[in-house]
Amino acid sequence: MRVALIGTRGVPARYGGFETAIEEVGSRLAARGHEVVVYCRPADGEAILDEYLGMELVNLPSVRRRSLETISHTALSVLHRSLAGVDSAIVFNAANAPLLPVVRARGIPVATHVDGLEWKRAKWGPIGSRYYRMGEAMAVRWSDALIADAQGIADYYRDKFSAETRLIAYGAPILTEPGSGRLRELGLEPHGYHLVVARFEPENHVLEIVRGYVASDAARPLVVVGSAPYSDEYTAAIHEAADERVRLVGGLWDQELLDQLYANALTYLHGHSVGGTNPSLLRAAGAAAFVVAFDVSFNREVVGPFAEYFADEAGVGAALRLAEADPASARDRGLDLQRDIARYSWDDVADAYERLLSDLAAARVRRPSPRGLARRQRFETAGG
Repeated sequence: MRVALIGTRGVPARYGGFETAIEEVGSRLAARGHEVVVYCRPADGEAILDEYLGMELVNLPSVRRRSLETISHTALSVLHRSLAGVDSAIVFNAANAPLLPVVRARGIPVATHVDGLEWKRAKWGPIGSRYYRMGEAMAVRWSDALIADAQGIADYYRDKFSAETRLIAYGAPILTEPGSGRLRELGLEPHGYHLVVARFEPENHVLEIVRGYVASDAARPLVVVGSAPYSDEYTAAIHEAADERVRLVGGLWDQELLDQLYANALTYLHGHSVGGTNPSLLRAAGAAAFVVAFDVSFNREVVGPFAEYFADEAGVGAALRLAEADPASARDRGLDLQRDIARYSWDDVADAYERLLSDLAAARVRRPSPRGLARRQRFETAGG
Protein backbone atom coordinates (compact mmCIF):
# COMPACT_ATOMS: atom_id res chain seq x y z
CA MET A 1 0.00 0.00 0.00
CA ARG A 2 0.86 3.66 -0.26
CA VAL A 3 -0.23 5.29 3.00
CA ALA A 4 -0.10 8.83 4.36
CA LEU A 5 0.41 9.98 7.97
CA ILE A 6 -0.79 13.55 8.38
CA GLY A 7 -1.21 16.20 11.06
CA THR A 8 1.89 16.07 13.28
CA ARG A 9 5.35 17.62 13.47
CA GLY A 10 6.62 14.52 11.71
CA VAL A 11 9.85 12.60 12.10
CA PRO A 12 12.50 12.20 13.43
CA ALA A 13 10.44 12.13 16.63
CA ARG A 14 11.46 15.04 18.84
CA TYR A 15 8.23 16.21 20.39
CA GLY A 16 5.47 13.93 21.63
CA GLY A 17 3.39 10.80 21.38
CA PHE A 18 2.12 11.23 17.84
CA GLU A 19 5.61 11.68 16.47
CA THR A 20 6.91 8.68 18.42
CA ALA A 21 4.08 6.53 17.07
CA ILE A 22 4.73 7.63 13.49
CA GLU A 23 8.44 6.88 13.77
CA GLU A 24 7.92 3.46 15.33
CA VAL A 25 4.96 2.38 13.20
CA GLY A 26 5.93 4.09 9.95
CA SER A 27 9.43 2.61 9.94
CA ARG A 28 8.03 -0.88 10.50
CA LEU A 29 5.46 -0.48 7.73
CA ALA A 30 8.19 0.74 5.39
CA ALA A 31 10.34 -2.27 6.29
CA ARG A 32 7.40 -4.49 5.30
CA GLY A 33 7.35 -2.99 1.81
CA HIS A 34 4.68 -0.30 2.14
CA GLU A 35 5.21 3.22 0.82
CA VAL A 36 4.83 5.50 3.84
CA VAL A 37 4.45 9.26 3.31
CA VAL A 38 4.88 11.43 6.43
CA TYR A 39 4.02 15.15 6.41
CA CYS A 40 6.47 17.16 8.53
CA ARG A 41 6.85 20.70 9.82
CA PRO A 42 10.46 20.98 11.01
CA ALA A 43 11.25 23.58 13.64
CA ASP A 44 13.69 26.38 12.92
CA GLY A 45 17.22 25.04 12.75
CA GLU A 46 16.24 21.40 12.26
CA ALA A 47 17.65 19.48 9.31
CA ILE A 48 15.30 19.05 6.36
CA LEU A 49 15.19 15.39 5.34
CA ASP A 50 13.49 13.81 2.34
CA GLU A 51 13.70 10.26 3.70
CA TYR A 52 13.97 8.74 7.16
CA LEU A 53 13.98 5.06 8.15
CA GLY A 54 12.45 4.14 4.81
CA MET A 55 9.67 6.75 5.02
CA GLU A 56 9.15 9.49 2.43
CA LEU A 57 9.06 12.90 4.13
CA VAL A 58 7.12 15.87 2.77
CA ASN A 59 8.20 19.08 4.52
CA LEU A 60 5.69 21.92 4.51
CA PRO A 61 5.47 25.24 6.38
CA SER A 62 2.95 26.37 8.96
CA VAL A 63 1.75 29.55 10.63
CA ARG A 64 3.86 29.81 13.79
CA ARG A 65 1.06 30.61 16.19
CA ARG A 66 -0.20 28.13 18.76
CA SER A 67 -3.80 28.29 17.55
CA LEU A 68 -2.93 27.97 13.86
CA GLU A 69 0.24 25.91 13.61
CA THR A 70 -1.33 22.46 13.36
CA ILE A 71 -4.35 23.28 11.21
CA SER A 72 -2.38 25.45 8.75
CA HIS A 73 0.21 22.74 8.18
CA THR A 74 -2.44 20.06 7.78
CA ALA A 75 -4.33 22.22 5.27
CA LEU A 76 -1.24 22.35 3.06
CA SER A 77 -0.69 18.62 3.56
CA VAL A 78 -4.13 17.46 2.43
CA LEU A 79 -3.89 19.63 -0.70
CA HIS A 80 -0.37 18.52 -1.62
CA ARG A 81 0.26 16.62 -4.85
CA SER A 82 2.03 13.81 -2.98
CA LEU A 83 -1.35 12.52 -1.76
CA ALA A 84 -2.11 11.34 -5.29
CA GLY A 85 -2.19 7.57 -5.40
CA VAL A 86 -2.46 7.11 -1.62
CA ASP A 87 -4.53 4.04 -0.71
CA SER A 88 -5.42 5.13 2.83
CA ALA A 89 -4.46 7.80 5.33
CA ILE A 90 -4.38 8.54 9.03
CA VAL A 91 -4.94 12.09 10.28
CA PHE A 92 -3.66 12.68 13.80
CA ASN A 93 -5.43 15.07 16.19
CA ALA A 94 -9.14 15.89 16.27
CA ALA A 95 -8.20 19.55 15.74
CA ASN A 96 -7.61 18.62 12.09
CA ALA A 97 -11.10 17.19 11.63
CA PRO A 98 -12.45 20.16 9.57
CA LEU A 99 -10.06 19.07 6.81
CA LEU A 100 -11.25 15.46 6.64
CA PRO A 101 -13.75 16.22 3.82
CA VAL A 102 -10.81 17.37 1.67
CA VAL A 103 -9.08 14.01 2.13
CA ARG A 104 -12.28 12.13 1.36
CA ALA A 105 -12.95 14.33 -1.68
CA ARG A 106 -9.61 13.13 -3.05
CA GLY A 107 -10.91 9.56 -2.86
CA ILE A 108 -8.77 8.55 0.09
CA PRO A 109 -10.31 6.61 3.00
CA VAL A 110 -9.13 8.13 6.27
CA ALA A 111 -8.94 7.31 9.97
CA THR A 112 -8.52 9.94 12.68
CA HIS A 113 -6.35 9.35 15.72
CA VAL A 114 -8.31 11.47 18.17
CA ASP A 115 -5.63 11.71 20.91
CA GLY A 116 -6.67 12.62 24.46
CA LEU A 117 -9.21 15.03 25.87
CA GLU A 118 -7.55 18.10 24.37
CA TRP A 119 -10.39 20.45 25.30
CA LYS A 120 -9.36 20.03 28.95
CA ARG A 121 -5.94 21.59 28.36
CA ALA A 122 -5.66 24.97 30.06
CA LYS A 123 -3.58 26.45 27.25
CA TRP A 124 -6.50 26.57 24.82
CA GLY A 125 -8.88 28.76 26.80
CA PRO A 126 -12.67 28.76 26.26
CA ILE A 127 -12.52 29.33 22.48
CA GLY A 128 -9.93 26.63 21.91
CA SER A 129 -11.77 24.23 24.17
CA ARG A 130 -14.99 24.75 22.23
CA TYR A 131 -13.13 24.24 18.95
CA TYR A 132 -11.71 20.92 20.15
CA ARG A 133 -15.15 19.72 21.22
CA MET A 134 -16.48 20.55 17.79
CA GLY A 135 -13.46 18.81 16.26
CA GLU A 136 -14.30 15.62 18.14
CA ALA A 137 -17.81 15.62 16.67
CA MET A 138 -16.49 16.34 13.17
CA ALA A 139 -14.00 13.48 13.49
CA VAL A 140 -16.86 11.14 14.38
CA ARG A 141 -18.94 12.30 11.44
CA TRP A 142 -16.30 12.52 8.71
CA SER A 143 -13.78 9.78 9.53
CA ASP A 144 -14.00 6.31 8.09
CA ALA A 145 -12.58 5.05 11.40
CA LEU A 146 -11.41 6.43 14.74
CA ILE A 147 -8.28 5.44 16.67
CA ALA A 148 -8.05 5.67 20.47
CA ASP A 149 -4.79 4.93 22.27
CA ALA A 150 -6.34 4.20 25.68
CA GLN A 151 -9.46 2.49 26.95
CA GLY A 152 -10.54 5.69 28.67
CA ILE A 153 -10.56 7.52 25.33
CA ALA A 154 -12.49 4.69 23.66
CA ASP A 155 -15.04 4.82 26.50
CA TYR A 156 -15.38 8.59 26.10
CA TYR A 157 -16.22 8.37 22.37
CA ARG A 158 -18.64 5.52 22.96
CA ASP A 159 -20.41 7.34 25.81
CA LYS A 160 -20.48 10.84 24.23
CA PHE A 161 -21.00 9.96 20.58
CA SER A 162 -22.13 6.31 20.43
CA ALA A 163 -19.04 5.88 18.25
CA GLU A 164 -16.76 2.87 18.18
CA THR A 165 -12.98 3.24 17.93
CA ARG A 166 -10.03 1.02 17.12
CA LEU A 167 -8.10 0.74 20.37
CA ILE A 168 -4.40 0.90 19.46
CA ALA A 169 -2.07 1.90 22.29
CA TYR A 170 1.57 2.89 21.94
CA GLY A 171 4.50 0.55 22.47
CA ALA A 172 7.03 0.44 25.30
CA PRO A 173 10.72 0.11 24.44
CA ILE A 174 12.29 -2.34 26.89
CA LEU A 175 15.73 -1.18 27.99
CA THR A 176 17.84 -4.02 29.33
CA GLU A 177 21.38 -2.54 29.31
CA PRO A 178 21.09 1.25 28.88
CA GLY A 179 24.28 1.98 30.83
CA SER A 180 24.91 5.02 33.00
CA GLY A 181 28.12 6.57 31.72
CA ARG A 182 26.51 9.68 30.29
CA LEU A 183 24.94 10.70 33.60
CA ARG A 184 28.24 12.36 34.42
CA GLU A 185 27.44 15.00 31.82
CA LEU A 186 24.72 16.22 34.18
CA GLY A 187 26.64 15.55 37.39
CA LEU A 188 24.36 12.64 38.37
CA GLU A 189 24.86 9.20 39.89
CA PRO A 190 22.78 6.05 39.20
CA HIS A 191 19.63 5.99 41.35
CA GLY A 192 20.75 9.24 42.93
CA TYR A 193 18.02 11.53 41.58
CA HIS A 194 14.30 11.88 40.85
CA LEU A 195 13.15 12.57 37.28
CA VAL A 196 10.39 14.45 35.45
CA VAL A 197 10.08 14.46 31.64
CA ALA A 198 7.19 16.59 30.39
CA ARG A 199 6.10 19.60 28.40
CA PHE A 200 5.47 22.53 30.71
CA GLU A 201 1.68 22.63 30.66
CA PRO A 202 -0.69 22.88 33.67
CA GLU A 203 -2.39 19.54 33.01
CA ASN A 204 1.02 17.83 33.22
CA HIS A 205 1.34 19.07 36.83
CA VAL A 206 5.03 19.92 36.58
CA LEU A 207 4.53 22.90 38.91
CA GLU A 208 2.79 20.75 41.55
CA ILE A 209 5.58 18.16 41.34
CA VAL A 210 8.26 20.82 41.82
CA ARG A 211 6.39 22.40 44.71
CA GLY A 212 5.77 19.02 46.34
CA TYR A 213 9.44 18.15 46.01
CA VAL A 214 10.62 21.49 47.41
CA ALA A 215 8.29 21.12 50.40
CA SER A 216 9.67 17.65 51.11
CA ASP A 217 12.91 16.69 52.83
CA ALA A 218 14.13 14.74 49.80
CA ALA A 219 17.92 14.46 49.75
CA ARG A 220 18.33 13.48 46.10
CA PRO A 221 18.01 16.18 43.40
CA LEU A 222 14.97 16.52 41.14
CA VAL A 223 15.92 16.60 37.45
CA VAL A 224 13.26 18.25 35.26
CA VAL A 225 13.51 17.65 31.51
CA GLY A 226 11.17 19.74 29.39
CA SER A 227 10.01 23.11 28.19
CA ALA A 228 7.11 24.60 26.22
CA PRO A 229 7.15 26.94 23.21
CA TYR A 230 4.02 28.88 24.21
CA SER A 231 3.97 28.77 28.02
CA ASP A 232 6.26 31.53 29.27
CA GLU A 233 4.14 32.33 32.32
CA TYR A 234 3.84 28.71 33.44
CA THR A 235 7.54 28.10 32.81
CA ALA A 236 8.39 31.16 34.93
CA ALA A 237 6.22 29.80 37.77
CA ILE A 238 8.13 26.50 37.69
CA HIS A 239 11.48 28.28 37.83
CA GLU A 240 10.25 30.46 40.71
CA ALA A 241 9.06 27.43 42.68
CA ALA A 242 12.35 25.54 42.32
CA ASP A 243 15.08 25.58 44.94
CA GLU A 244 18.76 24.70 44.66
CA ARG A 245 17.98 20.97 44.64
CA VAL A 246 15.91 21.23 41.42
CA ARG A 247 17.83 20.97 38.14
CA LEU A 248 15.88 22.40 35.22
CA VAL A 249 17.77 21.11 32.18
CA GLY A 250 15.33 22.14 29.42
CA GLY A 251 14.43 20.00 26.44
CA LEU A 252 16.65 17.00 25.65
CA TRP A 253 16.47 15.22 22.29
CA ASP A 254 19.48 12.95 22.80
CA GLN A 255 17.75 9.57 23.06
CA GLU A 256 20.74 7.74 24.54
CA LEU A 257 21.03 10.28 27.34
CA LEU A 258 17.27 10.23 27.93
CA ASP A 259 17.26 6.42 28.13
CA GLN A 260 20.00 6.52 30.74
CA LEU A 261 18.10 9.17 32.71
CA TYR A 262 14.96 7.01 32.76
CA ALA A 263 16.80 3.80 33.62
CA ASN A 264 18.89 5.23 36.46
CA ALA A 265 16.33 7.45 38.22
CA LEU A 266 15.29 6.53 41.74
CA THR A 267 11.77 7.66 40.79
CA TYR A 268 10.09 8.87 37.62
CA LEU A 269 7.32 11.38 38.42
CA HIS A 270 4.56 11.50 35.78
CA GLY A 271 1.97 14.26 36.08
CA HIS A 272 0.10 13.91 32.78
CA SER A 273 -3.66 13.90 33.32
CA VAL A 274 -5.68 14.45 30.11
CA GLY A 275 -3.98 12.40 27.39
CA GLY A 276 -4.34 8.74 26.61
CA THR A 277 -1.45 6.30 26.77
CA ASN A 278 1.65 8.44 27.20
CA PRO A 279 4.95 7.45 25.50
CA SER A 280 7.07 8.99 28.25
CA LEU A 281 5.31 6.86 30.84
CA LEU A 282 5.80 3.76 28.68
CA ARG A 283 9.49 4.59 28.19
CA ALA A 284 10.01 5.01 31.94
CA ALA A 285 8.23 1.72 32.62
CA GLY A 286 10.28 -0.02 29.93
CA ALA A 287 13.43 1.31 31.60
CA ALA A 288 12.40 -0.25 34.95
CA ALA A 289 11.95 3.11 36.67
CA PHE A 290 9.89 3.29 39.85
CA VAL A 291 6.91 5.32 38.64
CA VAL A 292 5.02 7.88 40.71
CA ALA A 293 2.04 8.93 38.59
CA PHE A 294 -0.80 11.41 38.81
CA ASP A 295 -3.91 9.48 39.80
CA VAL A 296 -6.10 9.27 36.70
CA SER A 297 -7.53 6.30 34.82
CA PHE A 298 -5.19 6.70 31.83
CA ASN A 299 -2.12 6.23 34.03
CA ARG A 300 -3.59 3.42 36.11
CA GLU A 301 -4.45 1.59 32.87
CA VAL A 302 -0.76 1.52 31.95
CA VAL A 303 1.15 1.02 35.21
CA GLY A 304 -1.55 -0.43 37.47
CA PRO A 305 -0.46 -1.74 40.90
CA PHE A 306 3.25 -1.41 40.16
CA ALA A 307 3.31 2.37 40.70
CA GLU A 308 2.63 4.89 43.43
CA TYR A 309 0.09 7.66 42.78
CA PHE A 310 -0.37 11.25 43.84
CA ALA A 311 -3.22 13.75 43.62
CA ASP A 312 -1.56 16.84 45.12
CA GLU A 313 1.75 18.28 46.31
CA ALA A 314 1.57 16.40 49.60
CA GLY A 315 1.25 13.14 47.70
CA VAL A 316 4.41 13.93 45.78
CA GLY A 317 6.34 14.41 49.01
CA ALA A 318 4.98 11.18 50.50
CA ALA A 319 6.05 9.16 47.45
CA LEU A 320 9.54 10.66 47.51
CA ARG A 321 9.96 9.83 51.20
CA LEU A 322 8.87 6.25 50.49
CA ALA A 323 11.43 5.83 47.70
CA GLU A 324 14.34 7.43 49.55
CA ALA A 325 13.62 5.42 52.70
CA ASP A 326 13.83 2.10 50.78
CA PRO A 327 15.64 2.45 47.44
CA ALA A 328 15.94 -1.32 47.02
CA SER A 329 12.18 -1.78 47.20
CA ALA A 330 11.69 1.06 44.68
CA ARG A 331 14.09 -0.68 42.32
CA ASP A 332 12.27 -4.02 42.70
CA ARG A 333 8.92 -2.40 41.91
CA GLY A 334 10.43 -0.82 38.82
CA LEU A 335 11.64 -4.23 37.62
CA ASP A 336 8.19 -5.71 38.23
CA LEU A 337 6.67 -2.93 36.13
CA GLN A 338 9.18 -3.50 33.34
CA ARG A 339 8.17 -7.16 33.12
CA ASP A 340 4.50 -6.22 33.03
CA ILE A 341 4.85 -3.40 30.46
CA ALA A 342 6.24 -5.81 27.85
CA ARG A 343 2.57 -6.28 26.83
CA TYR A 344 2.88 -2.92 25.06
CA SER A 345 4.76 -4.05 21.95
CA TRP A 346 5.57 -1.74 19.01
CA ASP A 347 5.48 -4.76 16.69
CA ASP A 348 1.91 -5.47 17.80
CA VAL A 349 1.03 -1.81 17.40
CA ALA A 350 2.40 -1.80 13.85
CA ASP A 351 0.36 -4.94 13.09
CA ALA A 352 -2.81 -3.16 14.26
CA TYR A 353 -2.10 -0.08 12.14
CA GLU A 354 -1.34 -2.24 9.12
CA ARG A 355 -4.67 -4.06 9.50
CA LEU A 356 -6.54 -0.78 9.85
CA LEU A 357 -4.88 0.80 6.81
CA SER A 358 -5.58 -2.33 4.79
CA ASP A 359 -9.22 -2.37 5.93
CA LEU A 360 -9.58 1.29 4.96
CA ALA A 361 -8.10 0.67 1.50
CA ALA A 362 -10.41 -2.29 0.94
CA ALA A 363 -13.50 -0.49 2.37
CA ARG A 364 -13.78 -3.06 5.15
CA VAL A 365 -14.57 -0.57 7.91
CA ARG A 366 -17.84 0.45 9.48
CA ARG A 367 -17.92 4.20 9.87
CA PRO A 368 -18.46 5.76 13.32
CA SER A 369 -22.02 6.75 14.11
CA PRO A 370 -22.96 10.11 12.53
CA ARG A 371 -25.28 10.66 15.46
CA GLY A 372 -22.27 12.04 17.28
CA LEU A 373 -22.41 15.38 15.49
CA ALA A 374 -26.05 16.11 16.27
CA ARG A 375 -25.51 14.91 19.80
CA ARG A 376 -22.53 17.24 20.28
CA GLN A 377 -24.43 20.15 18.72
CA ARG A 378 -27.22 19.67 21.25
CA PHE A 379 -24.60 19.57 24.01
CA GLU A 380 -22.98 22.81 22.82
CA THR A 381 -26.33 24.57 22.38
CA ALA A 382 -27.20 23.66 25.96
CA GLY A 383 -24.01 25.36 27.10
CA GLY A 384 -22.02 22.18 27.90
